[in-house]
Amino acid sequence: MTTLSVNLNRVALLRNSRPLAIPSVSRAATLVLEAGADGITLHPRPDQRHVRPADVRDIALLLERWPAVEFNLEGNPLHQLMEHVRAVRPQQCTFVPDAADASTSDHGWDLAQDGARLRPLIEEAHALGVRVSLFMDADADAMAPARALGADRVELYTEPYARAHGGPQQATSLARFVQAAGAALAAGLQVNAGHDLNLDNLGDFLRAVPGVSEVSIGHALIADALEFGLSETVRRYQALIRRATLPAGAGAAR
Repeated sequence: MTTLSVNLNRVALLRNSRPLAIPSVSRAATLVLEAGADGITLHPRPDQRHVRPADVRDIALLLERWPAVEFNLEGNPLHQLMEHVRAVRPQQCTFVPDAADASTSDHGWDLAQDGARLRPLIEEAHALGVRVSLFMDADADAMAPARALGADRVELYTEPYARAHGGPQQATSLARFVQAAGAALAAGLQVNAGHDLNLDNLGDFLRAVPGVSEVSIGHALIADALEFGLSETVRRYQALIRRATLPAGAGAAR
């Protein structure tokens, strides 16, 4: 079944708006784990506007009590991400080509331009025992080169699909993701997905796109938590994932 990794950056962003320690990123992590999340994602940025180095360390310590849960650190390895990877050795790091001043992730890697710089960083992560996922656009032709660099997974950047969902371009956009995922699997990569996936569009995506190992969801999940509460929101996402990915009649309960 596709696993759910909850991105807690938005919790940190709210905390950072006041000189207080609330809401607590560690407490939010505990709640989503108790509700059944399979992983925690943090995206530490150089300007620390979201999670801070202390949050990365705190979550790493927390997850020592949750050995079945995966810790995913994402960010630009050409900036400061590798400092965090070396410090806590998460199960997975997702390399994202963000500019230092980017408001959010908005495109995948151009491997023709950046591949030579990424290769030694992928090798370093592997030497630390960390799986590497590359944040990529839904370009089927880029999947084999990603594998040739040494990547273990790709995370397909799903905002174009989310924008098209419910409109006349939904099928065309979704077809690109189906082709990209198929090419990734054929190249020996596993497939993650993330960015603007939510309770309205996630099911259609998972029913169509083959072999999605993990979805990473933050902004929409935290927004939904304002209505449903954090624990109930995680349960709703997990129930949706089960309905979309498990064969009819298979394992109704976690």
